Amino acid sequence: MLCEARAVSVEAVGRRAFAPGRVNLIGDHTDYNAGLALPMGIQLGVEVEYHPDDRAVLVVETDLDPSPAAIPLSGPPGALASWGALAAAVVEQVRPALGGRVVARSDLPVGAGLSSSAAFSVALALALGATPDPLRLARLCQRAELAVGVPVGLMDPLVVMAARSGRALLVDFDTLRSDQVPVPEDAVVTVVDSGTARRLDTTAYATRRAECEAAAAVMGRPLGRASPEDADRVADPVLRRRARHVTTETARVRAFARALERRDLVEAGRLMTESHRSLAEDFEVSTAALDELVERLCSTPGVFGARLTGAGFGGCVVALSAAPFDPGAQRAWEVRASAGARVEPR
Repeated sequence: MLCEARAVSVEAVGRRAFAPGRVNLIGDHTDYNAGLALPMGIQLGVEVEYHPDDRAVLVVETDLDPSPAAIPLSGPPGALASWGALAAAVVEQVRPALGGRVVARSDLPVGAGLSSSAAFSVALALALGATPDPLRLARLCQRAELAVGVPVGLMDPLVVMAARSGRALLVDFDTLRSDQVPVPEDAVVTVVDSGTARRLDTTAYATRRAECEAAAAVMGRPLGRASPEDADRVADPVLRRRARHVTTETARVRAFARALERRDLVEAGRLMTESHRSLAEDFEVSTAALDELVERLCSTPGVFGARLTGAGFGGCVVALSAAPFDPGAQRAWEVRASAGARVEPR
């Protein structure tokens, strides 16, 4: 299989790479619809160390999986657990010249909607020598996830690569242009775990993508390029709701970016809560636990708004506030807008 990003070195030089997770402040299920999103990198992430040797096998050890994965550099990898299978798909894309040992460590919660798989894929690819071009590497990692049956968009690996400290990334997935939006210093972003893990390959994520494709075919354009008025003219009630979410969500992303630039956290919070309502009612990717958590957080003094983050079906809620707050019994992480992936020789 030909690939865009190949190993850049054949000498036995190890590398260490770090890739952050990401939290999407607003704009979910818009990336694969040529719409807009406003995510940011966070300080939590995955670190990968590559120790090359002359073996024709790459042994991947990670705290994400209890068993090491032995991945041959040529030939099929055989049956592997989930993280091992993803590692094998990345290896197939990068095609390193040397085998050896890979050690991956993560402080990202798995299944929380914070892009642990994208962070793992990006860090592994960089450590193995893939070219660190944000768009090319994002496409490489997208292909790897598609190869293991996860129909992801470009948003997660692209943000993991292109994030900047103190900035959110306004991404137009029609043109793939991105603009940096300053996150106000007095904004506190907190990710709160709903307690329900999820995996995209075991949810209705693929169904939602297919419904969006069907709605776009009816409308004659990608949903992210259409208007809410266009969506209201779709006859099928299910497709109309899916289109309405994407079109109104794209408009909310623009408004949210303007609110951040004005440092208007009250308006930004209102848009986040409105986004959650659309994801729950029109796109139907929320859960009772997520809805209850959003309602509780929005009633907490000092919290301007909250919404599910990521694809939904479980995972986490992101809240915007003026000061840290007590999330109760739930696990929570106060996150800051952090830089994207980096790599260095060992």
